[in-house]
Amino acid sequence: MQVAIIGSGNFGTAVANIVSGNGVPAYLWMRDPQQFAEIEKYGENRRYLPGYPLEEKVTPTLDLQLAVSESDLLFVTVPSASFREMSIELAPFVNKETYIVSGTKGVEAPSFKLMSQILEEELPGRRIGVISGPNIAEEIAGGHFTGTVVASRDPALCQCVQMVFASDTFRVYSSEDIFGVELGGALKNIYAIVCGMAARLEVGQNTIAMLITRSLAEMSRFAESMGANPYTFLGLAGVGDLMVTCTSPLSRNYQLGFRIAGGLSLHEAMNELGKLAEGVNTLHVVHQKREKLGVYMPLAEALFRVLFEHGSMDEVINGLMTAEQQLDVEFAKPTTWGATN
Repeated sequence: MQVAIIGSGNFGTAVANIVSGNGVPAYLWMRDPQQFAEIEKYGENRRYLPGYPLEEKVTPTLDLQLAVSESDLLFVTVPSASFREMSIELAPFVNKETYIVSGTKGVEAPSFKLMSQILEEELPGRRIGVISGPNIAEEIAGGHFTGTVVASRDPALCQCVQMVFASDTFRVYSSEDIFGVELGGALKNIYAIVCGMAARLEVGQNTIAMLITRSLAEMSRFAESMGANPYTFLGLAGVGDLMVTCTSPLSRNYQLGFRIAGGLSLHEAMNELGKLAEGVNTLHVVHQKREKLGVYMPLAEALFRVLFEHGSMDEVINGLMTAEQQLDVEFAKPTTWGATN
């Protein structure tokens, strides 16, 4: 088994170390020659994951053809904005039997295509899956106990990913709901911005708890309208990922919201952060898609007004408190459960 990680950000680097720590050789592909030289010199990715030396079986490379053509499993972790371009570049080198797994949490603008859909369009006939969950790269690299979800319609792909990734500190669960797993990973970034803002304003733990649970309701409502299974959002790819992203200072989207609530503009906060916060792009495309689908998402809409229409965090909280009081968990059908139990 040979693995290639396409994209050398913090998550891609952490994945390379997981795989190689299990004894599986892994290429870590990057586009930037300067970054490659730094990794070769210091033995670690100081730009994105400093302090964590690369495992012995990780081979950094600038040669895309080498990495792709020799590998049985490709793990693609480039940002969503460049995911299609990357998929096109991969196409000439990917073998028919190679497994391709997206680890990118985002949505393509303006098409609202998920990463699995882009792979299917640009790499037709290939065996495709996605991976998502509460997977903060620094904690993975530090050996903290972590769980994730691999989703695919190909059971053999799921088994391969479980075999390559699973370790004493990293657990891999499976799912057939590709869209649900992907949407969970993309949508939660929106609400992490909200919770970062709320934390900076010290709104209280009751408010944070309500923000997170109502965020989960919006996410599952939207995903169901897209054809995903809302019950997927009760697992690691849904509530698990949402919880960690909305509460951890290591979350880029949380950090972005925290800075904005401290008085920075969106542009200033993004520049100060210095890392891509996928939630901003996702919010744009979700705003447009939500209007077309007619999905009720008061928190997402309030955040859109804050970031792009000069609204305030007070508007988010007021919107939450004045929103329609619907069922707590809409898809659970509590009257049915009461009748059977």
